[in-house]
Amino acid sequence: MAGKPVVVDFWAPWCVPCRATKPILEKLAKEYEGQIEFMPVNADESHDMLAHLRIAGIPTVLALRQGILVTRITGARNEAGYRLLFESLAKGKEVKLPLPLFDRLLRLGAGMVFILVGFSTGSWIAVGVGGLLAFLGVYDRCPVWRAITKRIASRTLR
Repeated sequence: MAGKPVVVDFWAPWCVPCRATKPILEKLAKEYEGQIEFMPVNADESHDMLAHLRIAGIPTVLALRQGILVTRITGARNEAGYRLLFESLAKGKEVKLPLPLFDRLLRLGAGMVFILVGFSTGSWIAVGVGGLLAFLGVYDRCPVWRAITKRIASRTLR
């Protein structure tokens, strides 16, 4: 296990999205056996670990490289999304998971609704909330945001 990236899957037997993602993750774990260590963790049996890692929802997948958290995915993804994670980890590349199209459109749409309601009612708070929601739909493509978060991450890892 030394030197290998680790993918930790927090799941529970009663969780419907977990039951959908578990076979996908197990399949990928077999494909990348020897390159990536896969560890499923039953959330019902690991309350202290969930609290320590601040995991509030399942399924949550953590990816670690040399003991350092590389990415965290909360919620279900399709096979292509998880495959990209495993592939990036196996090749030693930076893990960049795009925001799913549905999530992007939902955030942009909700943001536009808030902005329109804010302008029509004169509520600048609604306009601000709408702007924030819309930004959450495109933040992963914003070079300024990437630069700021990279700088913050480099300071916190020292």
